Amino acid sequence: MEKEGNNFMKSTGVVRRVDDLGRIVIPKEIRRTLRIRDGESLEIFVDREMIALKKFSKMTDMEEVSKQLVDIMNGAINKTVLITDRDRFIAASGNLKKKYLDKNISKYLETIMKDRKNVLESSVHEVELLDNDRESLSYVIHPIIMNGDAIGLVIVISDQSNIGQAEEKLVSVVAQFLGKHIEE
Repeated sequence: MEKEGNNFMKSTGVVRRVDDLGRIVIPKEIRRTLRIRDGESLEIFVDREMIALKKFSKMTDMEEVSKQLVDIMNGAINKTVLITDRDRFIAASGNLKKKYLDKNISKYLETIMKDRKNVLESSVHEVELLDNDRESLSYVIHPIIMNGDAIGLVIVISDQSNIGQAEEKLVSVVAQFLGKHIEE
């Protein structure tokens, strides 16, 4: 096992040759496990004789701003606020922060993002925000759009039927702010 910072990198046992154009193929199992989609960007890191690939997220630069935003929103509306990139929750507030932060988003949320849908459920019902974890919540979800691409979501959730137009407007404004801020 190789050590990189505080993370341990382990060998997959997979060996690939570099072709005459300098390309290598990332095995399907690894792409599926890491949720690497066709056409997705990867960031390349080099350390001595090691090359590391990391999924590139346009939201990475916005993580600190997102963390401040969710805390401010939580203080204003007293509800759990979540912000995602395309794969995981990058910011969370409220008493459910530890449950969501740095966890992968569900297929349901991926579909909302892909379809660029705004969703408002003002009454409590079952929803899956994390895979295989159904909860009874009311919620509002708005995609973060940058240059026409959905790159994340802003979500407000509650275990009571108290999500309405005020939360919907707030989530919309924050999603638009993040999308515009990243474009610049």
